[in-house]
Formats: sequence, C-alpha cells, structure tokens
Amino acid sequence: MPAKSRFTKLDAFTKTVEDARIRTTSGGIVTIASLLIVLYLVWGEWTDYRRIVVHPELIVDKGRGERMEIHLNISFPQIPCELLTLDVMDVSGEQQTGVKHGISKVHLAPATQGGMPIEVKALDLHGDEPASHLDPSYCGECYGPPAPPTASKPGCCQTCEEVREAYAAVSWAFGRGEGVQQCQREHYSEKLEAQRDQGCRIEGGFRVNKVIGNFHIAPGRSFSNGMMHVHDLNNYLDSTQGSHTFTHTIHHLRFGPQMPDDLTKGVGGKTLGWTNHHLNPLDNTVQSTDDAVFNYMYFLKVVSTSYYPLGWKSKGITGDITPDYVSLGQHGFGSDGSLETHQYSVTSHKRSLKGGTDEGHKERLHAVGGIPGVFFSYDISPMKVINREERTKTFTGFLTGVCAVIGGTLTVAAAIDRAFYEGATRIKKLHQR
Repeated sequence: MPAKSRFTKLDAFTKTVEDARIRTTSGGIVTIASLLIVLYLVWGEWTDYRRIVVHPELIVDKGRGERMEIHLNISFPQIPCELLTLDVMDVSGEQQTGVKHGISKVHLAPATQGGMPIEVKALDLHGDEPASHLDPSYCGECYGPPAPPTASKPGCCQTCEEVREAYAAVSWAFGRGEGVQQCQREHYSEKLEAQRDQGCRIEGGFRVNKVIGNFHIAPGRSFSNGMMHVHDLNNYLDSTQGSHTFTHTIHHLRFGPQMPDDLTKGVGGKTLGWTNHHLNPLDNTVQSTDDAVFNYMYFLKVVSTSYYPLGWKSKGITGDITPDYVSLGQHGFGSDGSLETHQYSVTSHKRSLKGGTDEGHKERLHAVGGIPGVFFSYDISPMKVINREERTKTFTGFLTGVCAVIGGTLTVAAAIDRAFYEGATRIKKLHQR
C-alpha cells in the first residue's frame, strides 16, 4: 500500500469540497465578531504576560557582621539645639556619644514666631570657637580633671569645649561654665541664654551594627558613670522654668534606604504587589507634653527586607559586611538593581519622671527617676522578607493561552453559526408549507 494511503487513514481533519460549502450572511457576521474577540483576548494574554508582580518570601536571615543605616528627621519646638545630644549604643558594647558625623541640626525660631528654620550646620551640639587667636604659649587650665586626649594642645584645655570634654571624661557635671575662663571668653552662658526660646530639628543618618541596640535624644552632654549611661542635666533643668519640654514631631524615621517612588506609588493597586512594608509607621508622629521631665520610649522590631528586580540572579552571598568606604546613604543599593533595606513595627510608652499613675488607670504606677528625652530601642528579627519581581506567566504559558483563546473562540463561533443556520433553515421550511 502506498505511503500516502497509510497517512490518509490518520487524517483527523476531514475536508469538504468547495461545492458543498454554503456561505451565509450570519456566518460572515459571526466570523468578524469572532476575529475581534480573538484579537481582544490575545491582547489580554499579552498584557498579562508582560505584567510584573512582586512575590514575597519569608526566610531565615543568615547575614553575619552586617551594619545598617538609621535615618531620622525629628523636630523639638521647645528645646534649643545647644541642649540636645544624640547617643547610640548596642549590646555588642559599641557606643557613639554625641553623634556628629552625618547629622545636622536646624535651629528653629520660637513657636510663637512660627517655628521656621533659622540656621543649619553640622551637629556640633557643643561647638566652640577656634582658639587660633590665642598666644602660642597659652595653655588653658582644665579646672581639675586631666586634659582630654583630643585636646588641640596636649595637656591643655584651650577652649570651652575641651574643658567640657575633660569634665565628661571624669563624669563631672559642668553647668553653664561659670568661672571657666575659656567659656567666659567664648560667651558660652550668653549663647545658652540667647537660644532659650528656640527649637531644634535633628536630621540625617548614622550607621550601626545590625544587633539589638538603642539611640536616644536627651538633654546635656552624656558620659558613663561606672556601668551607667548618664547625662549632665544641669543646664536643662536650670533653664527650664516651665518652658522646655520634649514635645516632638517625628517627620521621618527609617532603617536603610527608602523605596524608590516608582515602586511605592503602586501600593494598594492591582499592578504591584507591594504591601505597606516600606511605609514607616512612625512618620508624622506628634507627641505633646507640658512636663519638662518626661520620657518617651519607642520599641521597634526591625525586619530585614530585600527587593530583587526582574531577572536578578543570586550570587550566593549570605552575609554582607558594609565596606567603610561606602558613603552614608548609599548602603543597600546593589549595582544590579537590588535593594537591601528594613521594615519595622513599633509600640510606644511614655511616662513622667515624677512617677504617678495613668489617667483613668489608677492601678498603673510609673517609676520615679530617669532621663528626660526620646528613646528608641530596636530589636532585630531573625526572619527576612524577600520581595522578588516575577512575571505572572512564562512565554510557554502565553503561547498556550493564545492557542486556547483561538481554538475556544472559533469552536464557540462555529456552534453559534450552526445554530443560526439551522434555525434559519427550519423557519424557511415552515414558511414553505
């Protein structure tokens, strides 16, 4: 038997001769409609194939020796910048007292004058004037303690700031510098008095170890007294007289880099699968008090979060030790478009250092004593969230969908056309009787 005859028996697509085919007007309409439907559905399949969604994953964070950045912007409308100190410490024993690098202070006009910015400069909260005009042989007295190791002239205290550092090194309170020649020369007390009604905004960022720790903004220079971290509150308490309080507004607080706007603008929409993880819960938080000795505490749980763009390939690195040469604000941005950041949740507590009970809850007693200020205590979660960009379907899935659309539409169209034809034929026969 010829080869042609063998394959003829396998033909599943039988044909009809041209003379046996009947073309109708309804068939033409159904054909055009079916073609339009096919084009619309194929376009939908193509759009669905091109759509990118973010798929979240939860894994154990295996990073080691990592560091992270904290960025903040907090206003204190009733405390001058000269009285504020930013300190950072963690469970590894690392301490950063009087943080200056990467942080700026903005002097704010009194609240009665609108609280607008007056001046911005580096956060040298206890700045001094240069002593270059002094006699080269001059050696300032330190008034009791030894000269600090950072003194411009070994064994001497040339400026008011160096005297303050010497006092802090031996955990002595300093006050307003009465009787200190360097402070009188630099008009330190007059500066404090001139800033009495001003406010302050602290903004910028700093880098910390990725371990449990805390940072706080409190009045006065900080120092260690034995195993205790204390602040020199003399100037704050002496100048308070009911006018200085820790009323504050947290404009912004985040851990790590901020998500780009082109990603965050899709939150809550149908085209992007981001949750609100990048929306920092403490942003625009306002706290008010009339009590000068008031303590605000925020307890944060920090969760590492990664963003991997479409086509990102793992390099097999489970830990990332931040190089020192990476400038502040650039850590977390990968050259391949990936982003390493953090999200956090928060609970808060506030109390007066005078003790007492909560309003409406007499059974709750607050401890007496402490340091007035705003304290942030953060804990690191052992879990990590990975947000990975992916297409909703593969190219093979797209082709399968197109075939299903074409086949299904034409099958349904053929059934509809057959129904129209059979109906028209029956009606015609009825009229002929």
